[in-house]
Amino acid sequence: MPKLYDLAHCRAGDKGNTSILSVIAYRPADYALLAERVTIDAVAHHLRGIVQGRIRRYELPQLCALQFVCEHSLNGGVTTSLALDAHGKSLSFALLEMEI
Repeated sequence: MPKLYDLAHCRAGDKGNTSILSVIAYRPADYALLAERVTIDAVAHHLRGIVQGRIRRYELPQLCALQFVCEHSLNGGVTTSLALDAHGKSLSFALLEMEI
């Protein structure tokens, strides 16, 4: 079964205790498959134990991208967490390990 990193790359951003993960298809032809398989439920299952809150998904077909807003995912937020990855940048790598 292919991994997400075979079809897309990911960027991560943060705001407080929320991580924003953008999944961008390498090829426009793969966007439909990503939209079908990289669902909120699939992301929640894959990042269980990390994302403690609600996940919202936004579709950006013009960019062949999906954006996931993951609440309560940064151990309290950048300015209050002692976590090694306070900004959540490694979450993009964790998401790319998802089987699709």
